[in-house]
Amino acid sequence: MSWRARLTELGIDLPGVAAPVAAYVPAVRSGSQVFTSGQLPFVEGKLAVIGKVGGEVSPEEAKGLARTCVLNGLAAVDALVGLDSVVRVVKVVGFVASAEGFTGQPAVINGASEVLGEIFGEAGAHARSAVGVAELPLGSPVEVELIVEV
Repeated sequence: MSWRARLTELGIDLPGVAAPVAAYVPAVRSGSQVFTSGQLPFVEGKLAVIGKVGGEVSPEEAKGLARTCVLNGLAAVDALVGLDSVVRVVKVVGFVASAEGFTGQPAVINGASEVLGEIFGEAGAHARSAVGVAELPLGSPVEVELIVEV
């Protein structure tokens, strides 16, 4: 089964590629790997939510935003090389704009990791970092980068 067919089976529609908010491209291929730029939780060109996790944004809501981020990343991969060329997900790097004292970053980034597992199965198992930060671009609560092998 193709990855695109798997998305259809799961009822997941990839969004359009999010327009860069600065001087970069959404994804770059180097050899057999594709690296995405940090993806924010854009929905139809706008941030879904603004604020810090553990403050204005609940951890559960942020987990959903991490899922949105990684789907935006997959859209960038698809536009560059085609989703069906993906062999495996190599690494996910997640950043969580965290209110003081919030330490649940890994659970938030599970939103990205879990949907990759749903889509790619064993090929979606990946290395990962989940990092708490003071601020993210445009006030975003979450940002996710993706490295895939093609």
